[in-house]
Amino acid sequence: MGGISELGINWGVLVTQIVTFVILLVLLRVVAYKPLMKMLDERSRRVKDSLEQAEAVKAQSAKTEEELKKQLEQAGRESQERIERAIKAGEEIKTKAQEDAKKEAEGLLVRAREEIKRERDEAVDGVRREFADLTVLAAGKVIEKSLDKKEHRELIDKVLEESTNLKKN
Repeated sequence: MGGISELGINWGVLVTQIVTFVILLVLLRVVAYKPLMKMLDERSRRVKDSLEQAEAVKAQSAKTEEELKKQLEQAGRESQERIERAIKAGEEIKTKAQEDAKKEAEGLLVRAREEIKRERDEAVDGVRREFADLTVLAAGKVIEKSLDKKEHRELIDKVLEESTNLKKN
């Protein structure tokens, strides 16, 4: 059978080609396949890392947005509280000013009443003195003799005081 078979196959060339093919496969696997697979794995890892980073950035962005919303809501609440405190303080100041004005008006009214009473008492005392002087003068003319002014004044003051006490009772 030498080198050729009945089917036209040269077994020596076939074995050589098979051995060469296997060597070529091993070389391709060592030289091209492993580096190519390594490069593809590295690329896959980078894509995966990029996706994870994108998800992390997205999550961080959502978290930051939520925190911002909370801060805005808190700032809104604080602003409203400040406004309410300012309104309350304004109302307290207004109320205090009204109370102070009322107290001052009442004080003025009391002082005015006291002043009026004092002036009335002075006027009544003046009228009494004048009345006493006129009474002494009239009594002196009626009796036609000069009376002691001091004694008559004391007598008239006593009579007026008794008549005032009678009116009060």
